[in-house]
Amino acid sequence: MAWTGAATRAAPPWGLAALGLALGVSLPVFWPGLVSLVAAWLTPEYSHGPLIPLISLFLFLREMRDAPAPPDAAPDRRPGLALGVVALLLALAGNRTGIPDLVTYGLILWVMALVLAAMGWTRGRRHWASVFHLIFMLPLPQVVFWQVSTALQTVSAEIGVALVTLAGVPVLLEGHVIDLGVYKLQVAEACSGLRYLFPILSFSYLVAILYRGPFAHKALLFLMAAPLAVLLNAARIGVIGILVDRFGIAHAEGFSHLFEGWVVFGLCLAILLGTARALAAFRGTTGPMLDLDTDGLARQAAHLPAIGGAGALAGLALMAAGALALDRPAPAPDDIARAPLAPFPMRIGAWDGQRASLDDETRRVLAASDTLVADYVAPGAAAPVSLFVAWYARQTNGAGLHSPEVCLPAGGWEIAELRQQSVPQGFEVNRAVIRKGLERQLVWYWFEQRGTRLTSAWQAKFSALRDGLVAGRSDGTIVRLVTRVRDNEAVDQAEARLQGFLDAALPQIAGHLPE
Repeated sequence: MAWTGAATRAAPPWGLAALGLALGVSLPVFWPGLVSLVAAWLTPEYSHGPLIPLISLFLFLREMRDAPAPPDAAPDRRPGLALGVVALLLALAGNRTGIPDLVTYGLILWVMALVLAAMGWTRGRRHWASVFHLIFMLPLPQVVFWQVSTALQTVSAEIGVALVTLAGVPVLLEGHVIDLGVYKLQVAEACSGLRYLFPILSFSYLVAILYRGPFAHKALLFLMAAPLAVLLNAARIGVIGILVDRFGIAHAEGFSHLFEGWVVFGLCLAILLGTARALAAFRGTTGPMLDLDTDGLARQAAHLPAIGGAGALAGLALMAAGALALDRPAPAPDDIARAPLAPFPMRIGAWDGQRASLDDETRRVLAASDTLVADYVAPGAAAPVSLFVAWYARQTNGAGLHSPEVCLPAGGWEIAELRQQSVPQGFEVNRAVIRKGLERQLVWYWFEQRGTRLTSAWQAKFSALRDGLVAGRSDGTIVRLVTRVRDNEAVDQAEARLQGFLDAALPQIAGHLPE
């Protein structure tokens, strides 16, 4: 970092002491994020997380060895202080709103701030790649995870079904359910190999850094990771379909268990390394394909206690102490005034309702604070209207609104049409026509965010973040109406049925939701 011979080695380790102080004082600020990070590492999707800091340290030492610190009589440490302010503000926002993802993002920025404060801008910025690698240990925000997961499941299922069809096997894809006649494959299960997309991305990033070749080769090695994971998983789906047709369900289930998980991961790694070897033939240079030389890393590690920037690091410690004094956890949602959904009326105007229940798995996935599921019928109505309401006291710690765009395909439904439309009550709803085989349903849904009605899950998340910062509240609700479109019925007729129910039910719904 900043050492220059015997005089530096003999000097008191003030920089190291200041670094320890900055880390110690900032630990309580980032603690909620660290707790959530460890919890995420216990899940299959992020079980690679504990390895990431070790790999980042390896990359950091390589950068120190391969790019020695140039002489700098007055290193500029102000960027480290500025970045430290941003990191602490992000952590405070995460603690205030109860969103630990914000805290963990702030933690990555805090690490870079410490590097820039210790080394100065000219030297410290060269270590962006090793610090950026830490991002692969963080879980995706839930709203992003579900959107990405659903999109990748859809692509995998469609490619897998195409492979099965090419083999001459009859197959039908309904949403995320693959119907092979005697065997139905749930794509949520079939795509379990996708949980290894995150470690594959980390590995491809590492390979790209270690690869001795032009930048274009490095970019290709990194960018091919995600498509490769999807294609291999799609191939697994295709093979399962063919095995069902040729040998029966038992062989398919055995293959599915064998080739899910680490086998898919191992194949991805093998193909990545094989591609790197093929590209190496066009490097125009000789020598090993990957820079795996560890010589000198121990010496660089021995130099770490001689870091400089004691004053800047002490300044970061002082900032962390100020942030700790200002830190306020998210308030408990107990004081939110609302009527529970349990006594919601089963007779609304001409509509008579009957309560339904959610199975345990659905309740676990939803993780809602209060729910209502009921089917209503009215004289002369061609089909019932199903009402679903899920209220969340706090949209934090992975809990939050689940958009039907994510949930419906998992149930085998295909979204044939989706758009926003205005209703006479003066707000917009999402209008979806969904299909499963020959059956059609019309769906209306929207998000209630503390007196505001929204159609976008992203808007709902940003609204929860804003109100969490300003008012200490992040509660929200999803409301969904569904009715069947009968064989001899136009969609407009089903729409009129939903509108008629909404006319009667909206005052009751609004009365059970907080503002």
